[in-house]
Amino acid sequence: MLSPKKWLLKGADRLLPLVGKVPFVVQRLTLQQALNRCLAEPLRDGGFDVLRGRWLCLRVPDLKLCWYLTLARDGLRIAERAEAQVTISGNWREFLLLASRQEDPDTLFFRRRLVIEGDTELGLALKNLIDSLDPEVLPPWLWRNLERAGKGVAAS
Repeated sequence: MLSPKKWLLKGADRLLPLVGKVPFVVQRLTLQQALNRCLAEPLRDGGFDVLRGRWLCLRVPDLKLCWYLTLARDGLRIAERAEAQVTISGNWREFLLLASRQEDPDTLFFRRRLVIEGDTELGLALKNLIDSLDPEVLPPWLWRNLERAGKGVAAS
């Protein structure tokens, strides 16, 4: 019999790929709004200025997802296609470990579980920015759930 954590992870492995079936316009609106709301403080403080006029490609191969992000006048903007200066790739579990602070970002990159391609200086600046974000910028319920999910992945 599967433990509840393993059962949830198996469910996530089956359900998360369905996100790729969601029309991009819905993905964009949802992600863009969520990111700009959750990261309002670091955006206001200039934390993401490194992305102004430049594009980051976030690729999640196991989910067949790819988003391009840049900083526009009104905050982070997501596109379906752009000419990215840097690409960060990794499977969903690695991004969850990164977001939940269950794994050190340097470890994920050195073990090639997350990969930076293109402008590595920009990629490292973005990695350091993500690592420096205080979890308290997120709504408490979101941070609790991210942390719980990340612990489940780390323990599996």
